[in-house]
Amino acid sequence: MTTTSAGPDPTMEAIGRAVIDGRAGDIASARQKLLSLWSEIGVTGDPLHRCSLAHYLADLYEDPAQALAWDIRAMDAAEAVTEQRVREHHADLHIAGFYPSLHLNLADNYRRLGSFEAATKHIDAAKAHVSSLPQDSYGDLIRGAVQEVAEAIAVQDRTQRASALGSTA
Repeated sequence: MTTTSAGPDPTMEAIGRAVIDGRAGDIASARQKLLSLWSEIGVTGDPLHRCSLAHYLADLYEDPAQALAWDIRAMDAAEAVTEQRVREHHADLHIAGFYPSLHLNLADNYRRLGSFEAATKHIDAAKAHVSSLPQDSYGDLIRGAVQEVAEAIAVQDRTQRASALGSTA
């Protein structure tokens, strides 16, 4: 979901910088930056900002319960994001393309917590939305992760996936 913006958005840029820190291994700094931004945005702020921030922040927690709380916030915010708002951020994005990853993360957290019924519900929703993914490396990554999590749910495997973002496995 990273392509050229339709216009400068300082909040999305700050989220992006924190994500880069986290992916470079500076988890504590990235988490602190995103939590500070969350305080500025607030629970009623721009849903695109809230969705993006919560989605990325969830990846910075190894504890599936903490990650789940942020993934629920991301999903709640996504349901408030309009197609127009997404297109204002980037002309090639569609809100439908967010849902496979959002449902995947919820499924994975529920799976790790041993709540396999909830995990199944969300992995089925992720599968239902994969047609919204682009045919590129990002789409391939999410489609592969959906399959991986579905297989783990089927055998009731609660271990953290080595391929999960933020994984130290």
